Amino acid sequence: MATKNHTVISGFILLGFTRDPATNIELFVLFFMIYVVTVAGNGLIMCMVFINPQLHKPMYFFLCMLSILDMCYSSTAVPRLLGDLISADRSISYGACAVQIYVILLVEGSECLLLALMAYDRYVAICQPLYYSVLMRWSVCYKLAAVILIASFTMCVFPSFFMQVTLCGDQINHFMCELLAILKLSCMDISSNELLIFSISFLSLLLPLVLIIVSYGCIIASVLKIRTAGRSKAFSTCTSHLAVVALYFGTVMLMYFGPSSQYSTNQEKYSSIFYVILSTMLNPLIYSLNNREVKDTFRKQVSKLNHFIFSNVLTFKTK
Repeated sequence: MATKNHTVISGFILLGFTRDPATNIELFVLFFMIYVVTVAGNGLIMCMVFINPQLHKPMYFFLCMLSILDMCYSSTAVPRLLGDLISADRSISYGACAVQIYVILLVEGSECLLLALMAYDRYVAICQPLYYSVLMRWSVCYKLAAVILIASFTMCVFPSFFMQVTLCGDQINHFMCELLAILKLSCMDISSNELLIFSISFLSLLLPLVLIIVSYGCIIASVLKIRTAGRSKAFSTCTSHLAVVALYFGTVMLMYFGPSSQYSTNQEKYSSIFYVILSTMLNPLIYSLNNREVKDTFRKQVSKLNHFIFSNVLTFKTK
């Protein structure tokens, strides 16, 4: 994002939530716990898929990719937030701020496209099971993963390089460098930038959501033809994905659809908590609690760990 400054701005100041020390300590503990659960949950998902050959399927490959994106998403913003909560200096360099913006845009676009791809994967598995091994073979999955990253960069990051903004301040009323919050610092007409943001949002949010809705419309129509005994199993593979879609798309669309001038910066700041911090923590929990294969793998690994610990304790005692 190119900027033109009335005064030379070498960096920004992130105002965060409050300057009250007691409140900041409480927020630090809260966000630290959330971040630990986020890293542990997503890391556990990746480890279980890696060590269990039964989970070496396209569905879990995409789930691993989602966990990687979630960890990147959270790690881009939360460590910086934790540092600011216990520090009096909340300045961030222009370069670091730009990197944070571009990484968030890249991950946002990638996650939207990935959720649409995961819906397509479920559609093929349920509606076209005979063609699943052909349509979702590993070579295709790897290419689709690469396409997601390239398309996200092209749609979300590349256009932002050409946004011209005249900045009249350096205090960002946010806990991270977020594009809409920085536009609030502009002292020029930002209608063209708002139009660009709306166009990007349409491509990266609305179109994947339409694909997801169409995919699940076909899935529901197909499942209703199945005997009652098989419906619950078919739906169980989709409910967790639908929950993640509703949580993520709901909060992101609230942020990016409509001119930024219609929303207060505080509204944008608190909305960002849901899709940057909370959703990245809840995604692995949603998939773990609602997926039998993941739960079975977790139980087996816990059982092996308990057996290993118990065996070592007995060996130590005998010595």
